[in-house]
Amino acid sequence: MRRLGECMGLIFSVVLPIFGLILAGFLCRKCGVLGPNASSELNRYVIYLALPALLFDVMAHSDWHSLLQPAFIGAYGLGTVVGFGVAFAVRRVQKRPWVDNSIDSLSASYANTGFIGIPLCSLALGPASLQPAIIATILTVCVLFAGTIVLIEIGQQRHTHDVQLWPLFRKVSVSLVRNPLLASPVLGALFAATGLHVPAGAEQFLKLLGASASPCALVGLGLFLAAGHGRREPAAMLMLVAIKLVLQPLVTGWLAFKVFAMPPLWAESAVLLAALPTGTGPFMLAEYYRRDGAMISNVILISTVISLVTVSLCLVVLHQ
Repeated sequence: MRRLGECMGLIFSVVLPIFGLILAGFLCRKCGVLGPNASSELNRYVIYLALPALLFDVMAHSDWHSLLQPAFIGAYGLGTVVGFGVAFAVRRVQKRPWVDNSIDSLSASYANTGFIGIPLCSLALGPASLQPAIIATILTVCVLFAGTIVLIEIGQQRHTHDVQLWPLFRKVSVSLVRNPLLASPVLGALFAATGLHVPAGAEQFLKLLGASASPCALVGLGLFLAAGHGRREPAAMLMLVAIKLVLQPLVTGWLAFKVFAMPPLWAESAVLLAALPTGTGPFMLAEYYRRDGAMISNVILISTVISLVTVSLCLVVLHQ
């Protein structure tokens, strides 16, 4: 019970700074400290500098032998795919455009594993849970993110010319190579495969840039919310939040405890990580592709608020 109280305290301690950064951006825009273009310019910095540095750094320092855990990857990965797939199917039925649908579906499955998951797992389940938290972060920030970018690029190109496989493949491939959010983790993985080490100066450069990605994205989110424009679609927004906070952890839990054979610590880590609220990745993609980010920004905000309750309930169930 004492550990549970500490975990709930940690939830508040790691979630409150998120709200603080969003509020800082919101107030700066409302008070006129930052202008109407601040949100888009700050997000351009994140997309073209900070986030690519973070993605490259994560992939370049990954120990692929220790991270190869098929059971955990299967449970957490399939739970994420189900969340994404259900949201995508529902939004297609609702006639949502392909690109917007892809970003919406990402918001229903993109867990905030880095900012909340790693410190929460460490306290709730112990230091041994850091390894599954790191694997989940790579799957979410790199694999899920990259897969969504591929879907978006296909969606953008499929309406620009008649449907011919080779021209479509060529245009999509060129767009993917030019995308810094996909090129950086691929380059990082290739660098890791060489067995080389990042030089000390370059390592410090990457760390400084990468560390600014999350806070800048959250301030940018607050700036965007202060503008008060775009469609919010409350029903669709709540549906995406429900998929993220309820469906995804339930599916992941069933897979972790009933389908895949894995130690209890790994199964509990998979469920806890799947139950986390939506991170800022979908909002960054909405800004990068110049789509309406109003609903995505609210999904991030609302899922973070509600997760104070749902993640606490998840911890209660796991500690029974």
